[in-house]
Formats: sequence, structure tokens, C-alpha cells
Amino acid sequence: MNDMPQQPQRSRAAKWTRRGFIGAGVLAGGALVIGVGVRTGNPVGRLGPLVAGGEGEQLINSWLKIGADNIVTAIVPHCEMGQGVHSVLAQMLADELDADWSLVRVMQAPADGSYVVTDTIRTFVAPGTLDAPDWLEPTWNGLFTKIAQLADGLITGGSSSIRTTGQRTMRIAGAAARQMLIGAAAREWDVAAAEITTANSMLSHKPSGRSAPYSQFAAAAAEQDMPQTPQMKAPENYRLMGKDVPRIDIPDKVNGAASFGIDAVVPGQTLTYAAVRRVPVPGTRVAKMDAAQAKTMPGVLQILNMGDFLAVVADSYWQAQQALNAVTAEYTAPESTIRSSDDQFARFAAALDAAGDKGGEEVIGRGDVPTAMQAAAKTVSADYQVPYLAHAPLEPMNATVWARDGRCEIWTSTQVPLMARSAAAKALGLSKDDVTMHHPMLGGGFGRRLETDYVVMAARIGQATGYPVKMIWSREEDTQKGLFRCADMSRFTGGLDAQGRLTAYNNVFTQRNDPADACDCAFYDIPNKSIRVAEAELHLPFAAFRSVDHSQQAFFIESFIDEAAQAAGRDPLEFRLAMLGQSPRHKAVLEKAAAMAGWNAKPAAGHGRGIALTESFGTIVAEVVEVDMSSGKPRLTNVWCAADPGFAMNPDGFRNQMEGGIVFGLTAALYGEISLKDGAVEQSNFHDYKLMRMDECPAIAVEIINGDHVRLGGAGEPGLPPAAPALANAIFAATGKRIRALPLAKHFA
Repeated sequence: MNDMPQQPQRSRAAKWTRRGFIGAGVLAGGALVIGVGVRTGNPVGRLGPLVAGGEGEQLINSWLKIGADNIVTAIVPHCEMGQGVHSVLAQMLADELDADWSLVRVMQAPADGSYVVTDTIRTFVAPGTLDAPDWLEPTWNGLFTKIAQLADGLITGGSSSIRTTGQRTMRIAGAAARQMLIGAAAREWDVAAAEITTANSMLSHKPSGRSAPYSQFAAAAAEQDMPQTPQMKAPENYRLMGKDVPRIDIPDKVNGAASFGIDAVVPGQTLTYAAVRRVPVPGTRVAKMDAAQAKTMPGVLQILNMGDFLAVVADSYWQAQQALNAVTAEYTAPESTIRSSDDQFARFAAALDAAGDKGGEEVIGRGDVPTAMQAAAKTVSADYQVPYLAHAPLEPMNATVWARDGRCEIWTSTQVPLMARSAAAKALGLSKDDVTMHHPMLGGGFGRRLETDYVVMAARIGQATGYPVKMIWSREEDTQKGLFRCADMSRFTGGLDAQGRLTAYNNVFTQRNDPADACDCAFYDIPNKSIRVAEAELHLPFAAFRSVDHSQQAFFIESFIDEAAQAAGRDPLEFRLAMLGQSPRHKAVLEKAAAMAGWNAKPAAGHGRGIALTESFGTIVAEVVEVDMSSGKPRLTNVWCAADPGFAMNPDGFRNQMEGGIVFGLTAALYGEISLKDGAVEQSNFHDYKLMRMDECPAIAVEIINGDHVRLGGAGEPGLPPAAPALANAIFAATGKRIRALPLAKHFA
């Protein structure tokens, strides 16, 4: 309901997974394959007006255009949220194109459905098709483009951009465009294509002494069909890939020119601002509100009771938030009986107790665990738990909306612009073609901006007002009323033989999302293994968190492996190495991290070192953390990280992502906790949901091993999972105190 007039009182002219796709019906049955034929031609005629409207610009294929000034622009479908993806994807395209890096620019692909991340969807849903013969490639490409379009597949997540869109889409686009430009020049010059060379955005024919910039043949090249299986470079011929190429986005971020969702303006219009307050306990609704005082406050235009949230619209955000603070409300009774964090963990424990040694759903099974347990010379058991976590991106959740005349225009920072468009359209009763999305940079996401709830809220407010409105969540709103990394509990029992080898491994936990295999340490050679999930109710709504299930499972698994090493009386490093006989790349990474840390040298008095090994999103990472416990509280001194992503396309960028993931993971391990009281979140801002500060940050060293230049791994998330277990293991090494529940700092308060 609206408690104030509709019109303002002032004038204004103004888990991409195969499982998920099948569940959505996108891949159900084989009928879709029959209806998709081989895609021929080059869609530049259709896409050109959307992305190449500048004077003299020519779209060569879907992913790049060349200007009359010989500027090459890479059209990138993934969003830039600090991870450097725009630059590295352009770098990969430019290398295959033999472009002059100083003449390369980046354009965000429009979020109107014309662009989707075909190869990201394909990699996650059907990786077996990636090695298809050349003659079948156009059909597979057409099929998965259609699937991506049906699934609103314009998404940035899962540390997938470089290893999917980069390794296939952008490299193929660059190599194909190079081939097309050579073909056009060969016809014009009447020479053999094999005699033409390319370098620094120039075409050359040495026998005749002719040369020309790419721009001279761009229009003729665009008339050709795009080759879908062009010859791509071998690593020894890389000129940009594998190099520390400067990022394109950094200058504008330094000088303030970069535009984020919260910077949105509506051209020619005066913005209003909305502050919002969701219901405090999930599953409740607003029963009654008292807005009498708020109605009298300066600048207030409307006060809205939207049922699941309250909103105040005002001339400025400050006025809107102050008025919202004056609104009181009563709420319906919650359905859930979970009222506290103790209640939540009691539910988890009850589920694990009910599952016992064999119950729940077995997701990984190998060998004969019961027999191996009976034969074990020693057994070791442990329970671990992790709390809910907030994503806490530093750009507050926001969206700007102008809904009028049966259409809606949205400006927002999102990792899923097409999904956000569809969600807003559904909420407003519109066709998605009547919703226009503007897709600026993101000031952090960490999975939170994979959700569309805040965009829908803004769209509903925009529809209720009818004039341009920018909705901004307060930090308190984001901390208390967002979506969260789920809490979880995991129970282990292991069996050791007389030689101290881990021969039996029995694990059950309560929350399984994505990736589906995050619960398995498959690289360790453990002959008998049973891993099960016993599902238990979650009180708070879930959203993917940086590294998703690896953020919990790595702490569980690598803490238990350390405990098993202790029970076996063996060094934690040597215990792990002994189980890596079938995993040489993992062994090399673990040995590298240990060597970096000087593992065999005794640490200083009061110091301890812990180690952990994980694989996530195709990247193998080992970390050694050193902690100083001489004061009685953990003080981090050093982190040594070795990582094998297959091939680091931009080593400096990859190291940056490892460092960011490590700091993110250590912050969560030390401080991260969203706790419950009376069914609501207790924390409200950074004073009680603490982030690691600069003076607490350890020295971090990162070394890269390029183990496979074909199958690449991700960068944004894999640095996080080993951080928590390595730190907990370091605290044990220094103190003999084994901590099985995060956050760690809580144990030293």
C-alpha cells in the first residue's frame, strides 16, 4: 500500500551446473538438439548497430570491432568487478589477433540478450563436447548458444571467465578475425594468404613490400563467414598471453572516471532516492507500520509498505534513510522455530546423529569403509562447524529504476544482467523485451550480485512511484537482511593402518550446493571412502559465496587431514605427500609451497606453521600460513601460496586474485560470523562484522606453476579455500590447541 500520494511534490522534467540446467528444464530430453542447425554466416549485420555505432567502426565478428583509427575493441560479455576480467579477455583476443596492445580497448557487451556466454554454459553443462571434431563444432556452438539464451546465460561467476569465454570464445574470435583480415588482404593484393604476416595490428606482404593497417581491410573481412575452428597459437608463440600486461580498467578507477551502479544517473531526469528495510526475520511480513512521524520529515515523497519490505522515497538518500529510521513496524510471526545460532547448530547435529555411520545420501563412495574401519589400527573422529557469512561487498546493494508507459529501464551492478532483467519483468508483469538493462562496473560481488532480489525490490519501487528512483541499501540492511553463505557442520571418522596410512574415510555434512564435488578430496589416494550429505533446515536464505562450497569443505577436509596426520604421528606435509602418488600436479604444488615457506626449518618461538592443499575451479592451490601466538592471540606473519591454474594468462593479475582470495579467506576464518538472536541477524555493520585491516595483513608470496596450457583453472576463488584450514593448523602447531569451529578469533577473546 502507499501511505502518501503517488506523485512527487516537486517538479521534475525530468550452480551453472548440469544439475541446475536439467532442473530448470533447459536440457530435459533431446528434442532441443534436433531443432538447432549449423550456424552459418557472420552476425555483424544484426549486431553492428548495437555495438559498432561509432564513425568508421566495423564489427568483424561478434566479439571485436575495428575503427578507422585502427583501434581494436574487444566486446566482453562478463562483468568487471575488480578481478581484471575485461583486460585479460581482451589480452587473449588481442594476442590471437596479433593486435598492438596500445590500440586495444574494451566494451561491455550489451545486456539485451544479443550476447550470452555460450562457452561458459557449455563448459559447465557438457564439457565432453569441447573436444568435438571441427565439422561438428558449428552445431555444438549453435546448440549451446540457444541453451544460453533460454537460460539468460550472461553470467560472471564460478571463476569461469578466462577458462571458458577467454580460452575459447575470445581466442577463437581473435584468431578467426586475423584469418578473415588476411583473406581480405590476399584477395585485394592478389597474393597467397600464406605469404601475408601480421603484427601490431598491421598486415604485411614481404615479397611485394606492401603493408596496411587492419582497419583498411575490416569491412571486407566482415563480409566473410567467421571460421569457428581457426588455428590458434601454441604457447611458444604467445606474445601477450602469459605476460604481465597492464590492465585497461585501472586508470579510470584511479582517476575516478570509472562508473559503478551506485553512480547511475537518468539522462535528463532528476533522481529520487529510496531507502529500504526488509523484514528482520525470514519468512515474516509487515503486519502494521506507523509512518506518522516520517511523513512530516523534509524531502519525503512517498512511504511504501511493500509487504516484505518498507521503503521511503525522498529527494536525497540521507532524507530517505532518516525518515525510514522513524518508521516503526510490526511483523507476522515466523514459521521457523530456529531462534538462535545454537538452535541452528542443534538442527545440524541432530541431522548428523540421525544419519549415523551410513545414513543420508551418499554422494561419493569408494571401497568398503565399514570393513576398513574394523581393520584399522587407530581411528580418529572430529566434528567441525562454520557459521553463516555475509558477502559485504563495499559497493552497497543498489539499483536505479525508471518505470513508465509499460516499460522499465534499470541501471545496476549485477553479475547476472539477463536474469535480473527477467526477474524484474516478471515482478512488474512486463515482457523482458520491455525492460532495458544498463550494466556498469561492480564494486565487489563475491557471489552476492548473482542474486536478483535487490533489483526486483527497486523495480517494484519504481513501478509504485512512476518516476526515476535510485534504491540504496544501507550497510545495516546488507549485513542483516541480505542472502548469506550457509552455516554448516561436518562429521568425520578416519581409520589408520599400522603404518599410519589413512585407509578409511567416512564423512557426513548437512549442506551441499555447488560445486557438487567440493566435498571430495579426490586427489588424495584413500582406498575406502564414504561421503554423505544429511540435509538440515537453514534459517537464513542462501546465496553463493566466493568459492561456494569450497569455503566450508576445505576447512573441514584439510583440518581433518591434519588431525589424521597427528594421530598417525607424522608430519602434516609428509602425510599429505604420501597420498599424492597418483596426483603429480598436486604434489608439485604442495612441495612448492612447502619449499617457499622453508617448512623443514624450525619456526621462531611461539610461532607455528600450518599447511593445506585444495583444488577448486580447476586450479590447484597449496598454502602455508605462519602465525605468531606469543601474545596469546593469533597474529598472522606470512602466507606462502603455490598455485597451478594450468596457465596464468596474466601472471600479475593471477597473483592479485590469489592475494585477494587469501585475505578474504583469512578474514572469514578469523572474524566472519553472522549469528542469530530471536530469529534475526545480530551483526549490523563493520564494527561487529569485522574485516581484516591493513596492519593485520600478513606478508603474502605467490608462485605460479603452469601445468596445463589447454585446461585452464580459475583465479577469483581458488585462493580462498586453503586459507582457513592452513591458519587453524598453524594455530595448532604453535599451541597444541585444535580449533574445529570458526571464527578463530572467538576462541581467543
